[in-house]
Amino acid sequence: MARMTILEVDRNDLARSRLAEQPAPTPEDGQALVKVDHFALTANNVTYGVVGEKIGYWNFFPAAEGWGVIPVWGFADVIASRAEGISEGERLYGYFPMGTHLLMTPGKRSAERLVDASPHRASLPPVYNSYARVAAEPGYDGAFDELRSLLFPLYATSFCLYDFLSDNQWFGATQAIIVSASSKTAIGLAYALAQDDAAPMSVGLTSARNRGMVEALGLYDAVATYDASEKIDAGAPTAIVDMSGNGAVLSALHARLGDNMRYCSNVGVTHYEENTMGPGFIRQRSAMFFAPGHIQKRAKDWGSGVFDQKAFAFWRDAAVRSRDWLKIERFSGPAAMESAFHRVRKGETRPETGAVIRP
Repeated sequence: MARMTILEVDRNDLARSRLAEQPAPTPEDGQALVKVDHFALTANNVTYGVVGEKIGYWNFFPAAEGWGVIPVWGFADVIASRAEGISEGERLYGYFPMGTHLLMTPGKRSAERLVDASPHRASLPPVYNSYARVAAEPGYDGAFDELRSLLFPLYATSFCLYDFLSDNQWFGATQAIIVSASSKTAIGLAYALAQDDAAPMSVGLTSARNRGMVEALGLYDAVATYDASEKIDAGAPTAIVDMSGNGAVLSALHARLGDNMRYCSNVGVTHYEENTMGPGFIRQRSAMFFAPGHIQKRAKDWGSGVFDQKAFAFWRDAAVRSRDWLKIERFSGPAAMESAFHRVRKGETRPETGAVIRP
């Protein structure tokens, strides 16, 4: 009998983890079992764990009391099916547990997509419950699978951020400061801003260690380091997009900009152990950004599927360009999966690398 291994983390202490192993489940009527081929591991997944209680990320793949399963994006193949129209060997792209298998209950479906209608997922954001049936995609190319796992979830968020800022007339800003400018979501946003002549000037804020890498991208109009942020023009109306969650950096930046800090979008918590905000932080003009909420808004504004088409086209173009700098690191097996997670959690990976795990 096949065995299933899932990486579980302590909900209150992500530094604690364990590999939970059990027999792979047998599908019942209406269910399908998929085997995860590979998934990407980025700081975005650490964010899922940090805000798991607040936003509900622990609810996708239930675990024992006190433990949680962090979701990841990747590809899986159907290995057993008792769901009508779902065949063994079919390949899916979407949201999976950090592990080897997932038992699904396919609900609403079309030739291109299916929804996991498992009861515990019914109240969760639809974008996370929807899976691409890649064989039906026009021009599907398996050579892009690893890039898609790594970059599409991040660049889709980048496109959401760009569209959100543009839809709000940039909040009146003439400069956009992107904090943690070396992160992949930040780079995706920089691609989008660089393509829009109406966008404000982009300033990438990064560490001294990563400055060279960020400057070499050639995407930001200016680059500054955290220890020299006083060089940023405090007299310009400013929108901030923060990928770091570093309370000290963000609070100091808010205090320096004052009334010129027009809006701050809090996206990630790369520095999750330092995310307590100081007295300078302006909460009245700051808000967490939740990409699924923006996608649902655009579905109402533009109609079903239009946002997906726009985001996918943006991702493909940006992913091709990202090949110039992205280096993929590959890991195989449950032990390597656990080790890779903790490397990412502790910030030990270089920003120009991306981890792909074959569990």
